[in-house]
Amino acid sequence: MTITPQALWHKSSYSSGGDNCVEVATQAHPAPIAIRDSKHPHGPLLTFSPAEFRFFTRALTDGTL
Repeated sequence: MTITPQALWHKSSYSSGGDNCVEVATQAHPAPIAIRDSKHPHGPLLTFSPAEFRFFTRALTDGTL
């Protein structure tokens, strides 16, 4: 999956504003959803399909991940 340079990145609403922020980018459908460390905007990122992202966030919320 590819994230284009035009993707709009947003910090997590759960971010405290410190140095440990997660940013999320989405694009037009059908699109990957990407997450990255805000300290390393040109570093590695994780990409998910919308279904994979829902599974990932549910697993984080319910503590199975």
